[in-house]
Amino acid sequence: MSEPFANVPFPTVPLRAAAGLVIFSVAITAAARIFGLTAGSGVDSPVRAERDLRFVEHQIGDAGVSAGGIDVIDANTGHKIDELRPGGDGFIRATLRGLARERKRRGLGPEVPFRLAQHADGRLTLEDPAISRTIELEAFGSTNSGAFARLLAAAPPVMAAAPQAHTP
Repeated sequence: MSEPFANVPFPTVPLRAAAGLVIFSVAITAAARIFGLTAGSGVDSPVRAERDLRFVEHQIGDAGVSAGGIDVIDANTGHKIDELRPGGDGFIRATLRGLARERKRRGLGPEVPFRLAQHADGRLTLEDPAISRTIELEAFGSTNSGAFARLLAAAPPVMAAAPQAHTP
């Protein structure tokens, strides 16, 4: 039996085009990292409302085990605005766990509060100033971003300061 394509050369044009596309993609990605460009690095929308939050795990009980609850504290007033009960609020807990892990990796503690912000364009972001990271919460869907939105609406949020007129 003979091979039907034994004497047919391999088409090199598509192979070269694919290799060029891979090289171009790697070069663009490297340039974006070098110059600090990210998908959300466009013009930032002004903040409409924001709140600095601390998340405090419940104290360890008599059995030496945490009950698993987390108090949500307004960092500016010190008032408890919500409680994340054990077995619930999975998205909030997972998000905080990731940020806390990064803080721990860098040798940082919980001293600096997180900043939850609602922007004029409707975006909701969670910023961790301690590690200079901002999470665009809408990227995870309306149900997940809504879990954080309730923390902003739990009590009157701190409104972004409006420019004040200067009087001599």
